[in-house]
Amino acid sequence: MLVLKKEKRHLFQEPFGTIYPDFVDILPLIREHTLYTVGDVVTASCLRYGIIPAIAITDGKTMREPIPGDYVSSASRIQAENPPGTITKDLVSAINQALQNQPAHIFVTGEEDLAVVPLVIASPPGPLLLYGQPKEGVVVLRIDTEAIKKANYLLSYFDTESQENQRT
Repeated sequence: MLVLKKEKRHLFQEPFGTIYPDFVDILPLIREHTLYTVGDVVTASCLRYGIIPAIAITDGKTMREPIPGDYVSSASRIQAENPPGTITKDLVSAINQALQNQPAHIFVTGEEDLAVVPLVIASPPGPLLLYGQPKEGVVVLRIDTEAIKKANYLLSYFDTESQENQRT
């Protein structure tokens, strides 16, 4: 399991892409693209406009408050465990499975916020990744070689920790 270093958490509050204040602002940009979404609100927003993400990663919460919804009923559903502030092997495995079986909905027990990093790394170049930036809007990131390079760099802000050590 990878655990985000506490002193580096603030770096993940900066958008990893271009931020748009309102979802409707991105509709012309996203209609003809393969889309991946991370987050319940952005996923629900896509579906509200009839846009089915190829991969949706949700945790049933927004800003740590529970929200109802089973978003992508036509997608294969994959479960993953991922505690807050971590990237688990379970999450990475679920992402790899979803990439092979699209459309897919990964439902995370724990927190999905950091799923952007392994999703970008595992993805082929081309898709657009959407995720919510709390109280600011939606971030749009084209997955390309530069984004993959940056996501790999962001992994340097994590420590490796065994799950057994995490529980003690």
